[in-house]
Amino acid sequence: MSLKQTFLILLLSISVSPIVGQNIDSLQAVLDTAKNDRKVKTLNELFRAHLKTEPVKAVGYTKEAYTLANEIGDKKGQAASLNNLGIAYRNQGALDKSLEYYINSLKIYTELDNKEGIATTKNNISNIYSIKKDYSQAMKYLEESYNLLLELDDKKRIIGSMNNLGNLYSEIQLYDKAMKFFSQASELSEKQDVKFADPLTNIGNIYFKQNNYERAVENYEKALALERNNDNKLGILNILTNLGITYARAKQPAQAQKYLDEALALCGDVQAYSFLPSIYKAIGENYATQNKWKEAYESQVRYDEAREKIYGEESSRNIAQMEMIMDFQEKEKELDMYKQKSEISSLELRNSRLFIVLIILSGLIVLGGFNFYYMNKRRVLKKKVDQKPGLGRT
Repeated sequence: MSLKQTFLILLLSISVSPIVGQNIDSLQAVLDTAKNDRKVKTLNELFRAHLKTEPVKAVGYTKEAYTLANEIGDKKGQAASLNNLGIAYRNQGALDKSLEYYINSLKIYTELDNKEGIATTKNNISNIYSIKKDYSQAMKYLEESYNLLLELDDKKRIIGSMNNLGNLYSEIQLYDKAMKFFSQASELSEKQDVKFADPLTNIGNIYFKQNNYERAVENYEKALALERNNDNKLGILNILTNLGITYARAKQPAQAQKYLDEALALCGDVQAYSFLPSIYKAIGENYATQNKWKEAYESQVRYDEAREKIYGEESSRNIAQMEMIMDFQEKEKELDMYKQKSEISSLELRNSRLFIVLIILSGLIVLGGFNFYYMNKRRVLKKKVDQKPGLGRT
């Protein structure tokens, strides 16, 4: 994997989960008295509130939400919890487990015809395909998600989706299209009064790919200031890694090592292991520029180990298997619909036949009634004739 390829992985981890309007204290206060589906919803909101700063604690909240949702039969709560678990495992680099949760979440949202949930989950499935470099599938899911969000007119989620679309176009070197989406996302975030650092980060990525390191650093630094202000640890980790990679490529080893060391420490704190390959790769290159070959080799070994864990062949096989399961589930649904239609058609046919039989029977009854009336009238007439006096002889 080249350094240029690492940026898409770092940025597509952004979820289109809703931004929580309540702070953590108020959510905790609600949780103390909430019951049933309200409690499930609050636990999932606490997951989102803690995800960027305390991801381990966040997972505990959404697991509790999933358990309770199963107990009370809250389907929407189950789907939301599964999607959240998918996000958490994706951040840890467990792609197989992440995709499994996303697929199960999508299945429930589809059954509920919940377009908001479908759009969110398809966006996240797209992220997995992006990491696996299957850009065709990534674009398919992401465009479906984006179109649904436009239909729902969900501005905040549209911002995230625009960024992801821009990243896909950037990865396949359609930089003009990518910049268009990033600019639109930035403009929309300003209108929504959202301090959104991602467009700046993404624009920095394009400058990096064009070897314009000065402009890349300029945008990264602005984005980093926003993320530090937001206390978004995952966003901070993302930009620190990008800055380290950029300075390493620009042959400024001291600056590069400073950012990469901070990124490596933060990566362990928030357990965002999907960043490790990018960090170790950049550290190795940075040592190589200083002729520190032993350290460069050790970093390369760590990079290979981290990369194999996340992007290995076994992971690809498991994802393919999950796709087969999803396709099979879709076929099952189509077959059930076909059976239902066939049953309805058969029932309609039986009803038609029964209607015809009833008409015939009615006709026979009417005909029998006329026949009975006619025969009875003949018997009465014959009886009268038999009772009439005969004529005398001459």
